[in-house]
Amino acid sequence: MLMPCDAAFLARLSGVLPPDTLVAPTPRYLEEPRGRMTGQAGAVALPRNVEEVSVILRACHDAHVPVIAYGGGTGLVGGQMGQGDSLPLVLSLERMRAIRQVYQSENVLIAEAGTILADVQSAAEAAGRLFPLSLASEGSARIGGLLACNAGGVNVLRYGNARDLVLGLEVVLPDGRIWHGLNRLRKDNTGYDLRHLMIGSEGTLGVITAASLRLFPRPVVQGAALMVVDSPKAALSLLALAQSRLGEGISAFELIGGMGLAFLAQTMAHIRQPFAAVPNWMVLIDLGLSAGRDASEALEGLFAEALELGLVHDGVIAASLAQRKEFWSLRESIPEANRHIGAIASHDISLPLSVIAPFIERAGQGLAQIGALRVNCFGHLGDGNLHYNVFPAPGRDRASYEGDRDRIMTYVHDLVHEMGGSISAEHGIGRMKAADLVKYGDPVKLAAMRAIKDALDPHGIMNPGAVLMHKEMQGE
Repeated sequence: MLMPCDAAFLARLSGVLPPDTLVAPTPRYLEEPRGRMTGQAGAVALPRNVEEVSVILRACHDAHVPVIAYGGGTGLVGGQMGQGDSLPLVLSLERMRAIRQVYQSENVLIAEAGTILADVQSAAEAAGRLFPLSLASEGSARIGGLLACNAGGVNVLRYGNARDLVLGLEVVLPDGRIWHGLNRLRKDNTGYDLRHLMIGSEGTLGVITAASLRLFPRPVVQGAALMVVDSPKAALSLLALAQSRLGEGISAFELIGGMGLAFLAQTMAHIRQPFAAVPNWMVLIDLGLSAGRDASEALEGLFAEALELGLVHDGVIAASLAQRKEFWSLRESIPEANRHIGAIASHDISLPLSVIAPFIERAGQGLAQIGALRVNCFGHLGDGNLHYNVFPAPGRDRASYEGDRDRIMTYVHDLVHEMGGSISAEHGIGRMKAADLVKYGDPVKLAAMRAIKDALDPHGIMNPGAVLMHKEMQGE
């Protein structure tokens, strides 16, 4: 049974921590970015080091007080929102933001969990290296939260998800023990890989306090192009052609729907549109090449062959790094435009590449049967991750569709599952998708996950209700 983070508990906890470690919760710790959920907390703990995290978790474990690990608050599935009957303690890592060490010759950087992603990128750049994890919230998202959710971003095609960028971790377990796993080894075949167990666990198995991160050589030559295609099917054929011509030189391959450009024109008119007429579909291709190669020449050759094959019919190749940055600004502004319009339902999904085009066609037809809706479909086509967001018809707001929201989400997720996809590609499960995990998840996998959770967190204090639903709600 969980106990609340009440005044009596806080009095005991404050006696073993430095002054001002415990503070009253302010709204930013209790609000989900899209306004879908509101959290609660008895207090916010702001530790300065791993030892203080250990003290806090040990006290919570002994008193059965729930703990919500908090990073940058940018999560979109409610994983950072404390809810339920027992008032939790929010454990924020924001004071733990040191770059502990950069091993330039090893291509390794050790960062504390509260370090903002953009600061990790800057530290890597100062060492002449690249940390390739990149996403729209990189100015506020923190490393600990990104690893806890196994974030994806725009460069997965070339560099992999967050878990592929980690060599070692420092983690505080639910009972306060510290796992000192910050190794810098590429090979360590000594039993179960706890690193990969913690990455993606969304704060339900422990608190990540630091990570050994992989760095990469910075591409010497960079380039980008926007190419207009007739359909997602043509975009996938263009991807295959680009990979055959350019191989690992492709850093990103993004699908952008015309609805996203229309939303930008409506809500963010300062973003320059690349084409006079808004195309139905286009792709953003980003290259990072070695010295001696010409990115513009490579993209021109790709466009010429794709044009001859009927895969593209218009395009713009960045003439400078500034224009390349403009292209990316357009792509990364689409989520902000979405927020201005107000989505009824947002879906972070992944699909086998060969079924992406049929999915988009079938989903559009099915949603048309539900009502007058608009769809903004965009995402990381190279790794099969789509952001499939459903919006009100012009002149209506999302509040008038609240009765349809569950039906829309169920339809989309049912179709994704039927076609062999995943209902969560890069944002995690959190609380919003915990019931979906039960519905669509493999029962043997879920039982194994529950066994791991019970073994590491027997009192169930770590982010209760996130990822795995409460046992009574699952019918256990």
